[in-house]
Amino acid sequence: MVGIEDVAAAAGVSTATVSRAIRGLPRVSPKTRARILETAKELGYVPSSSASRLASGKTRTIGVLAPYVDRWFFGKAIAGVDEELHGKGYNLSLFHLGGRTAPRERLFSRAMVHKQIDAILLLCMYLHPEEIDDLHAIEMPLIVIGGPVPGCPNVGIDDYRAARTITEYLIGLGHRHISLLHGQDDSDLNFSVPKIRMEGFQDAVTAAGLELHPDASFYGNFTVESGIEAMRKFLELPEPRPTAMVCASDEMALGALFEARRRGVRVPEELSIVGIDGHEMGAAVGLTTVWQDPLAQARRGTQMLLAELAGEVGAVHSETAEQRLVVRESTAPPSHG
Repeated sequence: MVGIEDVAAAAGVSTATVSRAIRGLPRVSPKTRARILETAKELGYVPSSSASRLASGKTRTIGVLAPYVDRWFFGKAIAGVDEELHGKGYNLSLFHLGGRTAPRERLFSRAMVHKQIDAILLLCMYLHPEEIDDLHAIEMPLIVIGGPVPGCPNVGIDDYRAARTITEYLIGLGHRHISLLHGQDDSDLNFSVPKIRMEGFQDAVTAAGLELHPDASFYGNFTVESGIEAMRKFLELPEPRPTAMVCASDEMALGALFEARRRGVRVPEELSIVGIDGHEMGAAVGLTTVWQDPLAQARRGTQMLLAELAGEVGAVHSETAEQRLVVRESTAPPSHG
């Protein structure tokens, strides 16, 4: 019978690395993980329950760590986990970490990990370096939904491509002066998504030989309210104002759209507005966006965790989620120039 030592010897790594790789744990590079899984498959290695203490499922509970529960992406993702666990004999344990106002000590206490849950699904958020170290030290299956966390398997869209796609679409319509509403979160829990989306926007603008005007950049926090506030500031800009606005989330785009219409700005005749995310409300008001499905992403991540807990080698891995440009009525070619 093939043992973990045989896989380690054939792959040229330690048994600890093999153990981490086959259980989808962090601290193994994607390249090394792929090599180990391929080797295990070739040798016909099947992990025993002793090799993976996780197979028994001690608490039959999946832990979900979320910075917010009342925002669209996080609410949808939590619902996705719940849907996937329904009828499978597993419970969901929600760790609501709160925004900036919440006291934030060590995220991952040993007690939480060892006594309450069998696996972790982490919703995209900012993590301090020592918290990432804590995550990497946890000996249980782990998946991140949304923005990437260094060294951890992840299911989420390509945020850079989303922002670049939506910006290039506007440029293709003929827009040359484009405003950006950043998703700079108001808490210390935001993660890489705002930065990645900003880079996609900036690269699209630069590649088209256009300039990004500093006075046409605004900061929001992924809420409708911050979109309203940004539009108020936008309308204070001297003429000629930008003819289009890229919002780093649909919720901010909705706020901008509502305020523009309230102030008598004709969308899209005078101003094109776009978002990213695929919020249901966007369809109702005709918002052009890059669609994604956080509920499906969380279901997929949960499926991987359950398969890993059932002993399936290599079940937890990174996947790029589905996304697509959805063109609606909030965009049109600029009316001048």
